[in-house]
Amino acid sequence: MAEAAPASETAAVPAPARNRVGRQVRVPKTAELVAAHLRRQIVRGELKPGDALPPESGLMEQFGISRPTLREAFRVLESESLITVRRGAHGGARVSAPDADVAARFAGLILEYRGATLGDIYRAAALIEPPCARQLAVKHTADDIKRLRDAVATEKAALDDPLALVDAQDAFHALLVELTGNQTLILLCGMLRNIIDRANASYTAAATDAETQKAQALKGHRAHVRLVGLIESGKADEVEKLWQRHISSADDVVNAAGPKTVLELID
Repeated sequence: MAEAAPASETAAVPAPARNRVGRQVRVPKTAELVAAHLRRQIVRGELKPGDALPPESGLMEQFGISRPTLREAFRVLESESLITVRRGAHGGARVSAPDADVAARFAGLILEYRGATLGDIYRAAALIEPPCARQLAVKHTADDIKRLRDAVATEKAALDDPLALVDAQDAFHALLVELTGNQTLILLCGMLRNIIDRANASYTAAATDAETQKAQALKGHRAHVRLVGLIESGKADEVEKLWQRHISSADDVVNAAGPKTVLELID
């Protein structure tokens, strides 16, 4: 016999949707309602990363559900990287922090399925990052400049290590957006940078002309150094134009690596 959803959870279906005449509404499964309840607690900070969820027996009693239903709810939350579950006598579920990389991987999967190109990704970054850099030129703190200078110093130390340099330069791009403090932009750019990072790493690993590759990396590093100086000087127009050119140049280099420029992110 199918389990009924707990009475306290049936209100999760909006009343207008339930009462709309002539329209079918899918009633969520009990496991989905339990997952939604726990998800809200995690997102609202009522359950914090590292916290252990109550024992299965306690949760089963709390929600009035069976063990299979509870484990189905756990699988939903595991797929969202909101909990980790260890099986066995000393196992249990623990809360994980929501991870932007999960969203980035899923976005990459959808973009690859749709046949998106690396050019698509770079053009999207070119629409978002230059205005962020401009904003920093208009308004920044001494600590912002220090963090940017530390980031370019990390790049300089990695100039002879191509893969480490890719990581350092991608981190600089991410920092520019992070310093705006806009959480929406940080998430969106984080998704784009995750995809670009993988493309850059693949291009770097496959490159056969070490001297050309090093020259391109050094050119990028110099652009980063110059950008920091312009931001510190408050030259907003120059900052935005420089960063627009820089991202477009990177797009040209990666796409020139081969005729097939569609995303290939699935391992």
